Amino acid sequence: MIRNITFSLMLVSLLTVPTLAQPRITPEGQLPQDARLQPLKDLNGYFPMQTTNTEKDWAKRRTFLRRKILVSLGLWPMPVKTPLNAVIHSRKEMDGYSIEKVYFETMPGYYLTGNLYRPLNLKNQNAKIPGILCPHGHWQQGRFYDAPKNTLERQLGDGAEKFPEGGRNPIQARSVHLARLGCTVFSYDMVGYADNTQISYVLAHGFAKQRPHMNSADNWGFFSPQAESHLQNIMGLQTWNSIRALDFISTLDEVDADRLAVTGASGGGTQTFIVSAIDARVKVSMPAVMVSTAMQGGCTCENACLLRVDAGNVDFAAMFAPKPLGLTAADDWTVEMETKGFPELQQLYKMLGKENNIHLEAHLQYPHNYNYVCRRAMYEFMNKHLGLGYSEVPPERDYPYQGREQLTVWNDQHPAPQGGDEFESRLLQLWNEDAQTKLTALLTRQPKSLRQFKEVVGGGIDIILGQGLPRATRLDWEQTYKQTNNGYLEIGGTLINLDSESANPVLFLYPENWNQKVIIWITEDGKDGLYNDDGTLISGVAALLENQYCVVGVDLLYQGEFLTTEKPAERTRRVNSNTREAAAYSFGFNHTLFARRSHDILTTISFVFHHESLPEEISLVALDSTGPLAIAARAQARTVVTKLAANSNGFRFATVTDIHSPNFLPGGAKYFDLPGMLAVATPNQTWLSGEDDVPEIVAKAYKTARASGKLKADYEGSVESVLRFLQQQSK
Repeated sequence: MIRNITFSLMLVSLLTVPTLAQPRITPEGQLPQDARLQPLKDLNGYFPMQTTNTEKDWAKRRTFLRRKILVSLGLWPMPVKTPLNAVIHSRKEMDGYSIEKVYFETMPGYYLTGNLYRPLNLKNQNAKIPGILCPHGHWQQGRFYDAPKNTLERQLGDGAEKFPEGGRNPIQARSVHLARLGCTVFSYDMVGYADNTQISYVLAHGFAKQRPHMNSADNWGFFSPQAESHLQNIMGLQTWNSIRALDFISTLDEVDADRLAVTGASGGGTQTFIVSAIDARVKVSMPAVMVSTAMQGGCTCENACLLRVDAGNVDFAAMFAPKPLGLTAADDWTVEMETKGFPELQQLYKMLGKENNIHLEAHLQYPHNYNYVCRRAMYEFMNKHLGLGYSEVPPERDYPYQGREQLTVWNDQHPAPQGGDEFESRLLQLWNEDAQTKLTALLTRQPKSLRQFKEVVGGGIDIILGQGLPRATRLDWEQTYKQTNNGYLEIGGTLINLDSESANPVLFLYPENWNQKVIIWITEDGKDGLYNDDGTLISGVAALLENQYCVVGVDLLYQGEFLTTEKPAERTRRVNSNTREAAAYSFGFNHTLFARRSHDILTTISFVFHHESLPEEISLVALDSTGPLAIAARAQARTVVTKLAANSNGFRFATVTDIHSPNFLPGGAKYFDLPGMLAVATPNQTWLSGEDDVPEIVAKAYKTARASGKLKADYEGSVESVLRFLQQQSK
């Protein structure tokens, strides 16, 4: 028979005796031995490839990495491919090739610009030919780059370049020669470069300071907390441009859509391996002087929150396996590629039975480049794997350099579109509306739609939070405290996650006759929040113990024993190496504090779930400002948490206006914000307070699951109501 837990509340208030002090796990004067207290990782860290032993394991890893890239770049789900409305004009025939000017809309009103190089005098005019994308890196003005005289003289002298005209711009050089070899080549602008100025160069590549006028709930710009919470970033926009560039080139009459390739250097190398990793249409890929275990890309256009947490550029390049992948190395951050990164790639290709499809061209005598020597290797690689048909690839010949005046796509007949702050804000609103339309359409009245909803929305949340339930074998428990206290047992120790190297002080309160049910009670004061200031247990915890529940308290990161003072963390840390106010420099390589605290809860849940005592039921309670953390953890734990009782406090990630707020979470707003995290845990039992009404997506998810009765909304949020909910038989 179920006892009346509300009556027990009154009873335990009479029986509770003060303890001498709240239990402490870590010795006085010391902090927990938690690796997360160390300096944050930055883009100059060490990023070795995570290897696997079987094809099956690699396939799983690759699938996960693809989702990680897409989520991080704001492309999960993929935006609608609206009409390109491509314009090709001003054809000019040269020696063995032609040049044309191109612009098209990758999103409505936003234009990608570039030049199209096509071969002349093909032997078989009816034969389909390869199409190659050439994204450039951070050469000044990109397509319009003109090497300084002293730089070109040095390169001609040391053999890095061969021709006084052709050596002036390596981007043009490879585009020209690939066309002469029989390929159609599209050389296109990075955001902010050359003709692509609707989003300025200063913003896209030089952003350094947050812009208050572009930081509001209905008017935000790139790099703002709102943009980050919706996963809108320059790297995502550039990647989308590359995807649409593949759309464009594959529709040209002469192009063989089964022979598409991409090659670029430096920042163009980043674009190369990223689009090659996520778009199956790319058949040959050659990112130059970019893939390494060292520096991962220094520009804001190469970084995104979430992207390189527990992953790096070698992992992303590996995703192209077993298709042909060519790499180059120089006297830069790729200098150790021959011994760090490339052997692991070779091992992967060998495991997949395509060891001849991977190649590294290392010329360490040259600084950062895509010079004549490396381009020659690229031509040979393309000839071999695109079937260009040469027994010996003809070497480059000189060509007339083309400057801005010759290559720009804009003129009186083709005027440049408007850009600026207002355009930027409209573009991000359009991007967000497209995503929300797709996400909303996932959930219908049919119960089977809930599965797809969880795969997409839950799949996004999984990447955003960055940890599920740890495996039991990766957890360690070090007990350091045990004391009997007024009819219950206090057991304390440190819970260690061997993967994240976290170390959380945890306290278990066991009743005399445990009912095999566990309540993990999260508070903003950590485990101390289970007690009143006088050392007595708070009423809800005391009532649960009286009714034979085990109650667990935990110090989340920067709570309780993680603090050197009683003052809680008001702002999160940032990397020491970069003063620019772009969130990706910190949170592209490290989890946010919100995410790490959710990890601590998940680690605690996993430890309890896998404990040898075999608890029958695990519930999660958070009635103060930690409610959103519990909701987030439950979104990952799903059915392992039988019941959740949480006060949302009406919190939404979209309202966070500081990238170093403890509640800042990149992507937090995109997937229906906090209510989305409740929705993906459908149909599990949930008690919710802090809302004026049940959020629409939550009500819809429970209704779709035919489980509306498992959702309890309590607008007063009393402890008595929570206790009644916890005592109910599980449905």
